[in-house]
Amino acid sequence: MTIKRILGLSAVLLLAVIAYLFFDISHRLEKAQSEDPLVWASDIETFAERGVGEPESLLFVGSSSIRFWGELAEDMTPVPVINRGFGGSKIGDVVHYADTLFRADNPRAIVIFVGTNDMTPQQTKSVDTMTARFVAMMSALRKQHPNVPVYYIAITPSPLRWAIWDEAVAVNEAIQTLISQMPNTHFIDTGEALMSDGEPNPDNYVFDRLHLSAKGYDIWAEIIRSRLFSDLDLP
Repeated sequence: MTIKRILGLSAVLLLAVIAYLFFDISHRLEKAQSEDPLVWASDIETFAERGVGEPESLLFVGSSSIRFWGELAEDMTPVPVINRGFGGSKIGDVVHYADTLFRADNPRAIVIFVGTNDMTPQQTKSVDTMTARFVAMMSALRKQHPNVPVYYIAITPSPLRWAIWDEAVAVNEAIQTLISQMPNTHFIDTGEALMSDGEPNPDNYVFDRLHLSAKGYDIWAEIIRSRLFSDLDLP
């Protein structure tokens, strides 16, 4: 096979990969805009098929930033993890599928990151709506795990959604107040660490200006692992 032919095939393969990635992203963005939790039925079915995971794992639930955390298991070693992130999900989706999403065998802790897709420039939910759904989510979770430590990662800033950051901050503050009144429930804010000079640092995000880059995940891993391992007295 000639070099020219190899290069041609490589270019075709690269274009196919790019086309698939754009299709996947656009498909998930379309689902993320929906308020119908049934659009996530296939994702949740996959989680159900995988079972409850290893006993005494760290259970991570939430939207795409959890789903795309490729080094999550390595970042939390030696404690096993369960990743139940489904990209584009909202708090209402987590409430709807709580029975499956929070099903685990004696988890050491549950870490949740959801809410960013409820707060977009196209549609921002009110503080009252967000707090009501947060309470519903916690109520559903506590039916399965009344005493397990729960950590909620605050809505993060991003260049793509910077225009509505003030509204997101108001939601974060309201949820933090609720959490302060809930036993064994904790708030982790990674926002300041992802910013520089008062704005989201673009180096912490990938090309879509929304999802975390490898550098952004390094920041997340350092903050979240440190908090969990300190609180839970893990090795």
